[in-house]
Amino acid sequence: MEKKVLVTGGTGYIGSHTVVELQKSGYTVIIVDDLSNSIQKVVGLIHKITGQIPIFEQFNLCDSDQLNLLFEKHSNICGVIHFAAHKAVGESVGQPLKYYHNNLLSLINLLKCQAEHGVDKLVFSSSCTVYGQPDELPVSESAPLKHATSPYGNTKKICEDIIRDTVGTIDIRAISLRYFNPVGAHKSGLIGELPLGTPQNLVPFITQTAIGKQNVLKVFGDNYNTPDGTCIRDYIHVTDLAKAHVVAIDRLIQQKNETPYEVFNLGTGNGHSVMEVIKAFEKTTGLDLAFEIAGRRTGDIEQVWADTSLANLKLGWKAELGLEEMMYSAWIWEKNLAAGIVNQS
Repeated sequence: MEKKVLVTGGTGYIGSHTVVELQKSGYTVIIVDDLSNSIQKVVGLIHKITGQIPIFEQFNLCDSDQLNLLFEKHSNICGVIHFAAHKAVGESVGQPLKYYHNNLLSLINLLKCQAEHGVDKLVFSSSCTVYGQPDELPVSESAPLKHATSPYGNTKKICEDIIRDTVGTIDIRAISLRYFNPVGAHKSGLIGELPLGTPQNLVPFITQTAIGKQNVLKVFGDNYNTPDGTCIRDYIHVTDLAKAHVVAIDRLIQQKNETPYEVFNLGTGNGHSVMEVIKAFEKTTGLDLAFEIAGRRTGDIEQVWADTSLANLKLGWKAELGLEEMMYSAWIWEKNLAAGIVNQS
């Protein structure tokens, strides 16, 4: 029997890597993306990697009529993996209504359509931002959720609340995956993080500085209470992250979930500072990176890394790729972009 999964935001960074892993695992994939932060060419690049072309539909999930039509057109969808959301922390501070409207309404529309069309499995793309600055490290799923430092982070927390409340009233089982810091690119060098405009995340800013797109990398603060004074994060290779989504949708399909709603951290369980990431990049590439120390950035958490024991035990999943592999794959991807393998126009 054909296993068909709807992936919202499937041409984006994490979404595209997850589509690849789903196809490798025997799933037929339908992508819905409005291309507000990605390009359609990614669909063809996925085809190059897997030999299979995913079904592609272009619209925004806030359009409930279009979403209903999709579920009517594809009546045998067995589950949904929901990535589609605005995700720039800084932009969300300046345009909070844009984020609350898009990120919340898209989920609400999706849950309504799933209930109406009998699609009872959902994997939700959440974030470690829901923890804020944890009281204890590593942070586990039982840690209290803190007040969000941005509207983006708050939408993730509210979306989790919406799902948690909804599974008790309609026939839907769900898993939220709380990511730490996804980096790197597919080993083929054909898909990776493709920021439109100035990068908001560390690693694409590193690679763009190394390639010459950016003049200098700014390190925001060197006086934090960490061994080298720079912020610490749990960086995870995007391929490891993508594989966890396949495990999660498998868990729901095979009815292995222990409760209607489950939450899992996805990280390596190790924290690395900004300076450690820079040094890892320099070691794997042999390049010297131009960087300068700037003031602290509003909203940045000092240090956070994951307790991944629950995902390791219950999902049977564990991150396998290390920091140097993350940096090397990100650099190959950046060089391929510069060589014109991916045309962003």
